[in-house]
Amino acid sequence: MTDLYEFLDTHGVTYDRHDHPPVYTVEESKQLIPEIPGGKTKNLFLRDKKGTRHILLTVEQDKRVDLKRVSDVAESSKLSFGSAERLKQHLGIEPGSVSLLALFNDPDGQVEVFIDEELWQEEALLCHPLQNTSTLSIPREDMERFFEATGHSFRLVTVPVSENPTDH
Repeated sequence: MTDLYEFLDTHGVTYDRHDHPPVYTVEESKQLIPEIPGGKTKNLFLRDKKGTRHILLTVEQDKRVDLKRVSDVAESSKLSFGSAERLKQHLGIEPGSVSLLALFNDPDGQVEVFIDEELWQEEALLCHPLQNTSTLSIPREDMERFFEATGHSFRLVTVPVSENPTDH
């Protein structure tokens, strides 16, 4: 099986790699990841009520997402967080390493991709390369090339913001 870096290089996806201590939360990433140009991402792995749809929702790291209203945007039944087992099954990664690059492990396109329109305005996106000990800065055009190479389409959406400080 091809490794992620080989896949990126083969498909002409450019990146700048920055290694750092492991990070599991947005707060840890703010403390441990050096200042890197690009949109700092938060990735939510979601499932619908029946467990038949799986969605990777990517937003700017500080955005508080109103999951109830995201269900409407996704035209889905109630969305909730996918379990660690589902995450491993569909994207081949552990919690703390969720990133758009995990679509590399979804060759059958079982996971739908939604990206916040506001985040997509950034020149580059910051993504973990299947592990939370590195961050790659990938130009937006190269992210499009990555999606095409993995066979994934993505939808740009306006992600509803929550006023509740406990929301993600």
